Amino acid sequence: MSSIYTLNLTALLALNTALFYARQTKSHSPTPSPPPADSNVKDSTTTKKSTSNPPQHASKIHSLLSSPLAPFLSVYTLVMTSDWLQGPYLYPLYTKTHSLPPSTIPLLFTTGFLSGAISGSFIGSLADTHGRKTACLSFCMIYALSCLLTTLSSSLPVLFLGRVLGGLGTSLLFTVFESFLVSDFKARGLEGRLGETFGVMSTLNSLVAIGSGVGSEWMVGVTGTNRSPFWLAAGVLVVAGGVIQVVWKENYAQPPEGAEKKTDEKKTEERSLLGVVMSDPRILALGLSTTVFEGSMYLFVFFWAPALQSSSAAGTSLPYGVIFAAFMASTLASSLIFGKITERLPFSSLLLSLLGVSSLCFFLAASNTSSSQFTFWVFCLFEACVGMYFPTMGYLKGKLIEDGVRSQVYGFLRIPLNVFVVVALLITGRMEGDKAFVGVFRVCSGLLLLAAGGFWGLVVRRRGVDV
Repeated sequence: MSSIYTLNLTALLALNTALFYARQTKSHSPTPSPPPADSNVKDSTTTKKSTSNPPQHASKIHSLLSSPLAPFLSVYTLVMTSDWLQGPYLYPLYTKTHSLPPSTIPLLFTTGFLSGAISGSFIGSLADTHGRKTACLSFCMIYALSCLLTTLSSSLPVLFLGRVLGGLGTSLLFTVFESFLVSDFKARGLEGRLGETFGVMSTLNSLVAIGSGVGSEWMVGVTGTNRSPFWLAAGVLVVAGGVIQVVWKENYAQPPEGAEKKTDEKKTEERSLLGVVMSDPRILALGLSTTVFEGSMYLFVFFWAPALQSSSAAGTSLPYGVIFAAFMASTLASSLIFGKITERLPFSSLLLSLLGVSSLCFFLAASNTSSSQFTFWVFCLFEACVGMYFPTMGYLKGKLIEDGVRSQVYGFLRIPLNVFVVVALLITGRMEGDKAFVGVFRVCSGLLLLAAGGFWGLVVRRRGVDV
């Protein structure tokens, strides 16, 4: 059984190699020289990058890493490394190292999601008011402390505190960094490169996930303890915090144009968080899509292993590390072709397609419980959707949400997401049998289809929407 999954991973890595090679080959083809930059612009290097034709796709990672955007991308790589290092070993740490009873572990995970839901109601407002750089530094400190508390003691109060901080850190991770990036791009006049940059971030994230998975497994093998990936993650966060402190410049929420001419009462009304979300049906559609897609993704993380185990022969031991690497290779492959797809398909239409294909994946996974290979490839297809979803959603949110309430809205959109996952975990925790995932996958399939319909009606069908 292990050999077939190793072969699958080899095939996916070969596909990624071919995609890299194809992009590199195209980047060597001659392209027209860009027009000279305006000599009146202060930063001519930035102007050339933002006004000329986009670089060939094969050189995008190199061009961004060597540009003024490199400080952000380097920090992004570090913080995502810290997150991926922990993922594969959180459950083994609880079960084997801390010897916790099975009934306690779902409560710990639920605590983390509840913490994320509650913090999402205020974390964005604090970031917009006190600065996104400050919020990113706070993330590094909070998440590093969460790593240490998770490993230092088997005491339940300490472990629950670790999950509370972990939920708060996750809320910051997926709120303030993206908000900082979009605001920084607008300040630099690089808003037109948002889609390209989010695509590069997706590629980097996939590469980091593969490397972190292999690295954490190697560390556990060398040190003999499941705690070591968490210690390394804390160290990586210290480095990331140092780079942020030294290199980054602070940015704050910018009020809407003309807001200074309005009364304080009118400002409060127009900048009301709920008012911003409810007044624009496109943001409502993004919120529904975020809740359902990312909620389904988190549930997938919990249930892919029992789903594959259920469709495998009795007594079969699955190579979970190899399978995880294969999933990450699938996300990498999709991120490599993301740029080509967005050259031909609007971002709104792409998100609609991703919701539809993901719905089909969960339906097929719930309908088939006898072929592990069929289920595996369906899961790889879903992971490919994940690889395109995050840059697509990042671009759409950057286009549709005003800067003055950006972090607040990003945090607000994560509240229903966390509530959705908590409710699903509590319900499935009461299910008996080893095929509880079937019902979960069916519900996810239906909700994804519902989200696709809502997004089509509120965004794609609308005329004059430049997304």
